[in-house]
Amino acid sequence: MKGVANVIGVELKLIVRDPMSGFFALAFPAIMLWVKTRTGKTLPGGLPVIDATVPMLSVFVIGLAGLVVLPATLAQYRERRILKRLRATPASPTMLFGAQWTAHMLLAALGTALLIVIGLAALDLSAPASAAGVLLAWTLGALSLGAIGLLIGALVPSGRTATVIGLSVFFPMVFLSGAMIPRETMSGSMRAIGDLTPMAPVVEAMRGAWKGDAISPVTLGIMVAIFIIAGGVAVKAFRW
Repeated sequence: MKGVANVIGVELKLIVRDPMSGFFALAFPAIMLWVKTRTGKTLPGGLPVIDATVPMLSVFVIGLAGLVVLPATLAQYRERRILKRLRATPASPTMLFGAQWTAHMLLAALGTALLIVIGLAALDLSAPASAAGVLLAWTLGALSLGAIGLLIGALVPSGRTATVIGLSVFFPMVFLSGAMIPRETMSGSMRAIGDLTPMAPVVEAMRGAWKGDAISPVTLGIMVAIFIIAGGVAVKAFRW
């Protein structure tokens, strides 16, 4: 466990030192939070914009860390033959995936915490009605989206290709799932397409838990299923 903890610590330092990762996971969501809260006070239905935007952008941060930064890191390690050297150690693919997922989701947690602090301190954000529900939704979202990122990283040979694929998966989901544009302002066809993305149940669960709504067992089940299927395939497909 000490060895795994050391790996996680080193990985987190490397991630934070990457200017682009740090900017898009920490600064960019904070900027978007400020921009979105300037466009209006409430959404259709009367929900304050800030109370919808913080959960939405939290999913943005999870998706960025899990679908873009994480697979690029794994692919770069393969490209630089770091994984080949790790093969000679007692590390297993499951241990490697666990350490990488933890490090990248700590970055996402930091970005989420920053959004909440800014919202509470400066933008009249309401405290989550169900903190336990928000934590559950956040964790399952991190597991499901992170598993997809691990699958990309397990299959793609180079960091540049992994980044392109990750961004190609990330941006359509962000805009269609409701992680960037509130679902209340989207057309019916956009919502229908967005509902098919793996990010949609995460947004639904995060926003619902923040308001205090009970999270649908179906929504939770979808996130768990994505984690199990994508994570299992990633472990099987992984090559040092």
